[in-house]
Amino acid sequence: MSFPPDLHSRPFGVGAHASFASDPERARGRLHPEADSPTRSPFQRDRDRIIHSAAFRRLQYKTQVFVYHEGENYRTRLTHSLEVSQIARSVSRMLGLNEDLAEALALAHDLGHTPFGHAGEDALEEVLHDYGGFDHNAQSLRIVTRLERRYIAFDGLNLTWETLEGLVKHNGPLTGPLARDKGRPLPRAIAEYAELHDLGLDSFAGPEAQVAALSDDIAYNNHDLDDGLRAGLFSIRDLADLPLVGPLFHQVRADFPDAEPSLHIHEVVRRMIGIMILDLTGETRRRIAELRPESADDVRHLGQPLAAFSEEMRAHDAALRDFLFTHMYRHFTVNRMTSKGRRVVKELFRLLWSEPECLPPEWRRLTDGKGTPRTARVVGDYIAGMTDRFALDEHRRMFDLQEKP
Repeated sequence: MSFPPDLHSRPFGVGAHASFASDPERARGRLHPEADSPTRSPFQRDRDRIIHSAAFRRLQYKTQVFVYHEGENYRTRLTHSLEVSQIARSVSRMLGLNEDLAEALALAHDLGHTPFGHAGEDALEEVLHDYGGFDHNAQSLRIVTRLERRYIAFDGLNLTWETLEGLVKHNGPLTGPLARDKGRPLPRAIAEYAELHDLGLDSFAGPEAQVAALSDDIAYNNHDLDDGLRAGLFSIRDLADLPLVGPLFHQVRADFPDAEPSLHIHEVVRRMIGIMILDLTGETRRRIAELRPESADDVRHLGQPLAAFSEEMRAHDAALRDFLFTHMYRHFTVNRMTSKGRRVVKELFRLLWSEPECLPPEWRRLTDGKGTPRTARVVGDYIAGMTDRFALDEHRRMFDLQEKP
């Protein structure tokens, strides 16, 4: 097994890769063959295609928790994806992994999210239940393999096998004995694509995808903590008994007693992210030394994740998730807005499914009649791609008699 110099003692410089990193020169190619670029690696091209996609631009007006008009300082899916990308690149550099692939996966991981966050996803899952359901990871795959139309030769972005694999498997195997959700059927979009392009759904993803998934956890929890405090959904005092977070606030107040509370929040979030990154790299290095993978394929077939938090950090992370679930995601003001979001999505779906002639022409052409399974999927794709702002505007245009169509 080959490591870059001083694997256990210092971060790596750009270009220093471990033997188990994904090698762009050995990438498994694309569904539609293309000539190599003389200036960019395959994973760099994937990253650039994602950044230039319409779906990526729309993340600017798709929210994490708050709807876009509730405040311009709250996170959107776009700012969250950029934050995940920064963390994923840093961790990958420290572990000697391929930063470009980790970045591509971090930037693409939320492409399939609906307007109004999980409320919109739940609403689409309900109305599409008899037509294959809805899953945001499957929708991400659908976007990058079908719905994005930028190239004459093919639909989608024609990303590499490694990026597509990481996109659908970043949380673990989807089929076989190691599948995370054994009782849940494979989302239709993933099953259909796998018939064309085998993504090895019964194994773990490569190391960069595993790092990107945990970078998502680091960014999500810490920045929701930040947004929740700034929105007044809970206070610093409410966090006093929370493991890791409570002691950090106590320490920061002791270190900077005269600083403004807003700066205390910034400092705690900064320290939390640093602590979680160090824990992730430390535990992953421990597993590397124990499991000794020689290649990215070895990582896929270890039978367990290579990238992971320590047991103690997993407990801290779970406690923070539980706190945020109770005090933020189920706060009555958030519940009211998510309730509105669910109603908007359901009402738009039912109207457009029964009256597809109200769809824009480029979408109507894809339908095959009123109330059909095909039309249901087309309407689902149309609504899933909406931003919060566009969904609210479209609902107003469709249901307010005083509004121009």
